Amino acid sequence: MLELRPETDSDWWEVEALLDLCFAPGREALSSYRLRDGVPPVPGLSVVARDGSNILAGAIRFWPVQVGGAPVLLLGPIAVHPTRQGEGLGGYMMRGSLEVARDAGWARVMLVGDAPYYGRFGFRPLRHVEMPPPTNPDRVLGLDLVPGAWDGIVGKVTRTA
Repeated sequence: MLELRPETDSDWWEVEALLDLCFAPGREALSSYRLRDGVPPVPGLSVVARDGSNILAGAIRFWPVQVGGAPVLLLGPIAVHPTRQGEGLGGYMMRGSLEVARDAGWARVMLVGDAPYYGRFGFRPLRHVEMPPPTNPDRVLGLDLVPGAWDGIVGKVTRTA
């Protein structure tokens, strides 16, 4: 049985090791990392999944950003240990954390990712939102946590003030 719980400071390096395992070298050079650099994840929304032996199975993080001055959650990275992939853990973490974000009063969330995969969670392309380069605009996706939350939101994604 897996337990989801908020990520704590003591989880940080273990999560970083999982991300190194799951993603290509140089992941920190991606544009989304420039938006995260020096900014802590949103408290209570970043989650770790641990098994009954307290072994890390997965993690998901959220960061505060702005688009056109509007507050937005930037989701990512999300990672599942290779030995646990294919069990539905990624979807479980995604759905659970998005529900927590909605309950916490967040209206919208975005990520940079694969539209066919994230589309099943309701994410859609954000044609009028610009991530820092070099980001493929077709991979910039958003989800309304509140109906219509992305309506009229346009512009560059920036760090929170």
